[in-house]
Amino acid sequence: ALSPQPESEVFEITDFTTASEWERFISKIEEVLNDWKLIGISSGKPLEKGIFTTGTWEEKSDEISFADFKFSVTHHYLVQEPSDKDGKEELGEDALPLPMQDLLCMNNDFPPRAHCLVRWYGLREFVVIAPAANNDAVVSESKCNLLLSSVSIALGNTGCQVPLFVQIHHKWRRMYVGECQGPGVRTDFEMVHLRKVPSQYTHLSGLLDIFKTKIGCPLTPLPPVSMAIRLTFVLQDWQQYFWPQQPPDIDALVGGEVGGLEFGKLPFGACEDPISELHLATTWPHLAEGIIVDNDVYSDLDPLQAPQWSVRVRKADNPQCLLGDFLTEFFKLCRRKESTDEILGRSAFDEEGKEVADITHALSKLTEPAPVPIPKLSVTNMVHSAKKKIRKHRGVDESPLNNDVLNTILLFLFPDAADKLADVFESRASTSAGNNPPPENEDYNLFSQFKSAPSDSLTYKLALCLCMINFYHGGVKGVAHLWQEFVLEMRYRWENNYLIPGLANGSPDLRCCLLHQKLQMLNCCIERKKARDEGKRGSVSDRSPGGASGDGAKGGDHSGDNPEKEFGKSWESWSDSEEEFFECLSDTEDLKGNGQENGKKGAKESVNLKPEGRLHPHGKLMLLHPGEPLYVPITQEPAPMTEDLLEEQSEVLAKLGTSAEGAHLRARMQSACLLSDMESFKAANPGCCLEDFVRWYSPRDYIEEEVVDEKGNKVIRGELSARMKIPSNMWVEAWETAKPVPARRQKRLFDDTREAEKVLHYLAVQKPADLARHLLPCIIHAAVLKVKEEEALEDISSVKKIIKQIVSHSSKVLRFPSPEDKKLEEIIAQIMSVEAIIARARSLKAKFGVEKCENEEEKGDLQRFVNSLLEQPEVSVVGAGRGPAGSIIHKLFVNAQRVPSAPPLEEELRRSGSQEERRQGVQSEFPPPTGREVILRTSVPRPAPYSKALPQRMYSVLTREDFRLAGAFSADTTFF
Repeated sequence: ALSPQPESEVFEITDFTTASEWERFISKIEEVLNDWKLIGISSGKPLEKGIFTTGTWEEKSDEISFADFKFSVTHHYLVQEPSDKDGKEELGEDALPLPMQDLLCMNNDFPPRAHCLVRWYGLREFVVIAPAANNDAVVSESKCNLLLSSVSIALGNTGCQVPLFVQIHHKWRRMYVGECQGPGVRTDFEMVHLRKVPSQYTHLSGLLDIFKTKIGCPLTPLPPVSMAIRLTFVLQDWQQYFWPQQPPDIDALVGGEVGGLEFGKLPFGACEDPISELHLATTWPHLAEGIIVDNDVYSDLDPLQAPQWSVRVRKADNPQCLLGDFLTEFFKLCRRKESTDEILGRSAFDEEGKEVADITHALSKLTEPAPVPIPKLSVTNMVHSAKKKIRKHRGVDESPLNNDVLNTILLFLFPDAADKLADVFESRASTSAGNNPPPENEDYNLFSQFKSAPSDSLTYKLALCLCMINFYHGGVKGVAHLWQEFVLEMRYRWENNYLIPGLANGSPDLRCCLLHQKLQMLNCCIERKKARDEGKRGSVSDRSPGGASGDGAKGGDHSGDNPEKEFGKSWESWSDSEEEFFECLSDTEDLKGNGQENGKKGAKESVNLKPEGRLHPHGKLMLLHPGEPLYVPITQEPAPMTEDLLEEQSEVLAKLGTSAEGAHLRARMQSACLLSDMESFKAANPGCCLEDFVRWYSPRDYIEEEVVDEKGNKVIRGELSARMKIPSNMWVEAWETAKPVPARRQKRLFDDTREAEKVLHYLAVQKPADLARHLLPCIIHAAVLKVKEEEALEDISSVKKIIKQIVSHSSKVLRFPSPEDKKLEEIIAQIMSVEAIIARARSLKAKFGVEKCENEEEKGDLQRFVNSLLEQPEVSVVGAGRGPAGSIIHKLFVNAQRVPSAPPLEEELRRSGSQEERRQGVQSEFPPPTGREVILRTSVPRPAPYSKALPQRMYSVLTREDFRLAGAFSADTTFF
């Protein structure tokens, strides 16, 4: 019998298929390469010149992990047009992978902006595997080798021809090792990075030696090595050009100018030089080995003789710019929490310590208009009442703004206050409101996109003044002080019937910011009150001449009373309080009793009524029943509204709900104006009917058609439209309740006293932060105009583009009631970036002497050169060291190198004799190069003499604190 032991062993299966962490890692790499479709032959056209700079680079990333260590995998690639499929077949079997061909391509050496691996190896695409966390690093050699072998296996398994790099050591060292595989060929990417440079590598001959040793080519006369060399010189010393713009002189404000700052305009420009360095790169793009000598004793590399020059400028990081500072400081106000009272001590709006809350007192004061004695009009009198109060409350003799500054500002805001005589004052006030017809240009109309205020309005000027005060005169305290003076001025104007200057006539413009609407509303109130007060004084009101002459001339038989006298009386009887309401004449009551539904009968009796409040006859229209001319009545103006009131009203209407009662209330609220017009119409046209009213008020609702009557004549018959015939229609209801009352005896639709008090209260409770938020759109609007104006002088196309973006961005953000801080900050940052670009343009123009250039053609070239320096990462200098820009750059370097006492350059050159001496002399005109870059390339068979000839490349860079060699060495893996 067999022993049972061996049987039991069958169950101990050792599973050799379970993958180790390492294998899993490799398969993850392969998976990513597959997902990104980087498998198989890479195809593409040879690289065009400069494509690395002009083309678009993109990258995609993914994350993989080795055990629990996370790596990020990133594919960097130049976006290319897909090449034709036919080209792929022609490549044949033995074509080198594209990256290997790129190693030898000379069209894109030293790209100004590119990933370091692109600069070092000239690759158009590659994949990098790096530790995902910024502070992680792969330092140990064994781990580096492990990663490299994983990469090698993954490339072999997938047949991917894209180079794969692994980042090792600390991130700041930018150390990469990598590999690229093709059919029977392989390129290894290696790197050396040192802090201190071995002296033999500071020149070309040493680098050539190391390159040749590294290749270890078996052929004895080595194929020639081609070289590209670039020396970079840095100019930091622009001493001879002091920076022209000084910060504005603050004390000069009172004269209307602040240093370079006109009063009521925003400042502009940088306070320090916005360009810190100029980098000149001198390049020898194609040198064959042996043409040039460059060793530790002697060098042929003379920057002036270099065939290519290119320049880039280093911009100062966030140079301090005036407009940007103004905007940023003003924006900070939006975050302040204090109220005006807290900033200035106890409420300065209190009347001698009485509480403002005592509205009855305020109202009684308001309802008796005091005639203003003329001397009171001088600015100083208007202004300083508040100042006394502040002093009283704070026991201090100093208020935040000194008198001169305050007076200058108030005169700027209220130019009409300068005129001492009241009559001049009157005429100015009425014209100043509407004397600015909106210009048609788009800049003027920016206010409707930004929801700010027109650039000639009081609100806009106020924003600029507050912005300036916030910056130069006491910050938030100064702002609170000016605001308080402003509110006192508003109240003064309301109490004394002076229109506010710098606001368009008419009801509030909803395209503007709320504060502007509030001021316009206050002006509407002042206008109504003024008209009423003048009426009370017995003068004929604005609307009376039409009415009076209309009544007198057209309907002579009806004008019983003297219209003048009648008008004087009517203004007296205007209702000033809510409760009071004028009952109509008693005979109208009787009429009502007869039931006006019985239209014909009612109409007959109502003819006995005297018509009142006629404006003028309405064209050829006749009343339908009595057949008299239809008169247009004098009506009440509808109440002006600001957007917050409109919103409030629509909320109330929405809350009324759908119940019958709610619907009725809603109809009443909405039809106040309609009812008033109906009453005026009935008063002006005794015996009229609803059809008459509709024909005047809403002609589209009266449908006329030709019909043939019994006698066969064509007549026009009219009837109300369908919507007017709906039972219990709002119009019909309103018409039935309307009594014939002329406008002057109706309850006011617009209670100016109450509305003005509401506005004044609204203004008084604004905190500096609320104010800043209200006015920020105006400040952004002003900043955009300023930037546009400055750009027009420079004409920089990229700036034009950014300004367009700022305008469209701001239009989107500022349209909403309370925009997010982050979005506002973005707009301000965009404006600041434009200011910096323009400041840089000016700095470069000064340095390159564009304005001083006599020759027009050269001047144009220089201007273009300066503009491209701003727009492009690197600009090639036409004619290298011998062109106009080149000679200026040369001079800049010479001047920076010169000892002040040395004779001018021309003399020295004249004296120096031989070409040789002169060359040595010129050499010293440039400082030692800050950077030396060399690219060596060749194509040789490795590792055996009979191997395929493959591309070899080495890049070296040497700066003051850094030396790096990056080599790509290819070998034949089939024949070795």
